[in-house]
Amino acid sequence: MASELEAHLQEEKATGKPNRKNGKTSKTVRSLSGEFELESSRDRSGSFEPMVLAKRQLIVTAELEEKIINLYGLGLSTRDITKYVKEMYQMDISTSTDKVIPAMNEWRNRPLESVYAFVYLDCMHYKVREGSSVVTRAVFNILGITLQGSKDLISMYLSESEGAKFWLSVLTDLKSRGVEDMLIACIDGLKGFPEAIAAVFPKTEIQTCIVHQIRSSLRYIAEKDKKAFMTDLKPVYQAFNQEEGYEKLLKLDEKWGKKYPVPLQGWYNNWEHLSTFFKYDAAIRKVIYTTNIVEGFHRQVRKVTKTKGTFTSDDALLKLV
Repeated sequence: MASELEAHLQEEKATGKPNRKNGKTSKTVRSLSGEFELESSRDRSGSFEPMVLAKRQLIVTAELEEKIINLYGLGLSTRDITKYVKEMYQMDISTSTDKVIPAMNEWRNRPLESVYAFVYLDCMHYKVREGSSVVTRAVFNILGITLQGSKDLISMYLSESEGAKFWLSVLTDLKSRGVEDMLIACIDGLKGFPEAIAAVFPKTEIQTCIVHQIRSSLRYIAEKDKKAFMTDLKPVYQAFNQEEGYEKLLKLDEKWGKKYPVPLQGWYNNWEHLSTFFKYDAAIRKVIYTTNIVEGFHRQVRKVTKTKGTFTSDDALLKLV
């Protein structure tokens, strides 16, 4: 630090700025080895900004900060982390985890691949405190499969609710970050979602999640009929091709249509996007017929967030996710 100050004063002198040493200052610095008093020189103009240990930095190692962020990422509360650090390193620390925000924002705005083979779009819902009330927030997650076959969590967004209008703004943001095309988009059955995708990526093929459609159908089926209905429904989405699948759907309608018209109408209304996967071979069908891949990511996130009943703010929610 003394060498840094000498170099700084020489630079100031070279540019004609009057500056010199002006006494010393001390502060208590904490490290993994314990606490110590650090005495350092000051400059008269106050323009010296040391890089070895910044003016207001009180912890000498970045390793401890990384440990704290990792513990927070595992779902520990700031209170538990403070207690742990006190026991392990005999030091008191701030409970703020705001240092993760710049890294988070940098990740959320990074340039993306130009083309993704498959993209899965889905969201999770959480409770966040807003003033004196508690509101619901939707965290939108986009998981992509690159042309090399690797998974990439493309980004996440926060909104008050899930809707096609907000998804349109999300897709527009992806395009501005470098995504030129996604070959197949796998989505749930949200109304207006296919139109939002087509508006931004007109060549993208859309596959509505078969599992979501099945769950939606079973809500209208009496418990005593569910097993028989599912037996007759399976040939529809397990058919050899789209034509055979539609024939099986007509047979399903003949048997169950009068008793349960609503779930059958749902299959007819969404058939265009429910049947996209029939164009491809078994290996690709297995990957795109459901949004289970992104839901698997959601399960991993919930392992961490399940300990939080209500988040104190939107930033607190985003930081932990």
